[in-house]
Amino acid sequence: MIKRIVLFLLTNILVMVTISILLSVLGVGPYMTARGIDYSALMMFCLVWGMGGAFISLAMSRMMAKWMMGVQVIDPQNPGQFASLVEMVTELSRSAQLPVVPQIGVYQSPEINAFATGPSKRRSLVAFSTGILHQMNREELAGVAAHEIAHIKNGDMVTMTLLQGVVNAFVMFLSRIIAFALSQNVKEENRQMVNWLTVLVLDIVLTLLGSIVVFWFSRQREFRADAGAAAIGGRGRMIAALESLRRVHGTRSDESAQSEEAFSTMKISGKSGGLMALLSTHPSLEERISRLQSYA
Repeated sequence: MIKRIVLFLLTNILVMVTISILLSVLGVGPYMTARGIDYSALMMFCLVWGMGGAFISLAMSRMMAKWMMGVQVIDPQNPGQFASLVEMVTELSRSAQLPVVPQIGVYQSPEINAFATGPSKRRSLVAFSTGILHQMNREELAGVAAHEIAHIKNGDMVTMTLLQGVVNAFVMFLSRIIAFALSQNVKEENRQMVNWLTVLVLDIVLTLLGSIVVFWFSRQREFRADAGAAAIGGRGRMIAALESLRRVHGTRSDESAQSEEAFSTMKISGKSGGLMALLSTHPSLEERISRLQSYA
């Protein structure tokens, strides 16, 4: 836990320093002037912070996954007990016509999970929890691996980063314009405080609204990755993998923290309806299975 907190803080410091240097290099000065807002400077400031932060995080994603989750990369020349896993991912990567086989990693966790990350198709990582390796048979695991490889083939990490960066920039730009306009309607001695508080509140509210768009896109990319996995490794394998996840999901105890972590973070299944469905990064397992079964 302490290691993760330290890495998180160091990463954010690095992002802030890098963006500050970039702003200086680009000659972006303060966007508040004696005459009001310099909209060009504000737009550049928001674009650099919004897009820059997102892309720096993407560039570091593979390295951070290894550090924060303890992912151990498998040597493909000496895979040991993971020879079957390396063979499977290699075969599926070639079927997907990836330019290179992604790095393959394993991390210690009882959760039923796998994920793909990395800044490009040539610098990607597919990681599997020990829980999923123990829980699933080869056919089911192949479906999961094909799904993660489909994410890499589709360039989903870059696309999500672009979308998140645009949302970040829009939120920053709009919140500061609205805050400035509102602060002009109060006494001069209170303007700075009103402006600061309004920016804070609008950043939170607009980020939540923007997240609905980001989460919607995330759910759509999961459907595309499922379809891609069906094309790469076979529809039967992908359905088998989802059915296996649904069995685990259906039998987990509501009080089981480990199982809850596996299904509630970035990874497996979202809500099937209601307000929470809008805030889910993944569609429900039932929706995903139904979509695959409906394909001709």
